Amino acid sequence: MTDTNEQLAKALNAVIDPQSGKGLIDSGRSSAPKFADGAATVILDVTGIPEARRELIEVDIKRALGAIEGVDDVRIGMTSTRKGRRLIAVGSGKGGVGKSTLSANLAIALARRGMNVGIIDADIYGPSLPRLLDAEDSKPTANEDRQMIPVRTQYGVSMLSMGQLVKPGQAIAWRGPMAANAMGQMIDADWGETDTFVLDLPPGTGDVQLTMVQKYKPTGAVIVSTPQDLALIDARRAIHFFEEADVPIIGLVENMAGYKCPECGAVSDPFGTGGAEAAAKEMGYDFLGRIPLDIGIRTSSDEGLPPAATGGPGADAFNGVAGKLADWLDPPKG
Repeated sequence: MTDTNEQLAKALNAVIDPQSGKGLIDSGRSSAPKFADGAATVILDVTGIPEARRELIEVDIKRALGAIEGVDDVRIGMTSTRKGRRLIAVGSGKGGVGKSTLSANLAIALARRGMNVGIIDADIYGPSLPRLLDAEDSKPTANEDRQMIPVRTQYGVSMLSMGQLVKPGQAIAWRGPMAANAMGQMIDADWGETDTFVLDLPPGTGDVQLTMVQKYKPTGAVIVSTPQDLALIDARRAIHFFEEADVPIIGLVENMAGYKCPECGAVSDPFGTGGAEAAAKEMGYDFLGRIPLDIGIRTSSDEGLPPAATGGPGADAFNGVAGKLADWLDPPKG
């Protein structure tokens, strides 16, 4: 039986996913086939694959698995579980610009507007959302189909993060395809009625981002940058990546913009100011707002008290960005 299972998995993975160019298992389109009583059963995610191409893949799967000794029948179930779900990617071209803090507060602000929101921590190597949402001690469970069931946070947002699945401080030394597969499992989790997702991406444009745009096709992307030129150069790379993938750019957010001295009230701009707004105007995209450089945002975030939930420092700025995002998702009538 073990040899047959190994042969089935190898044969299925030899069938190529037309979107990613990888094997069906490596791309996350399918898990390993199940074999019992001479029948091999495959559950295939066909989201984004045209109907005519699905039929060709079905033929390829039946030919590949049916050639294995002992297999009398090949059964294929096709699913498209993400229909109607809105996936908002929050990205940048570099780390350290505040994507996770923005993602957490956007998710909370959208939920407070009545949306059914989930947040996915796709920064596999540096997950920080469990700390930001005070959910470090909460672990996801699984349903009978082995899908993860997200954790419901105290802020009305469901979440999944690798930070909930590994020991605190444990390094995750995975190659790109493994990280991309982990992200896929979180997106394909049992989210119930959740229909709007904030996806906190890792920095850069690697395997995780490629899998995300090829397989899951986000509804739109929010680009985060600090004001200085170096960060904006990387932000432009992220924008180009999404443009090439035909993912709409919702707009740019300028983070760490303006520091108000708590002693004298004077405002300074250690990272500059206005760079993201100018870049948005130059490229023809909306500018969604500025988030101030405020020590209160940092301290409350470290304590798991997001300003959008508590009305703390920066709450108005986060809510302002969330309002523009909500209007983009559901344009006001009239």
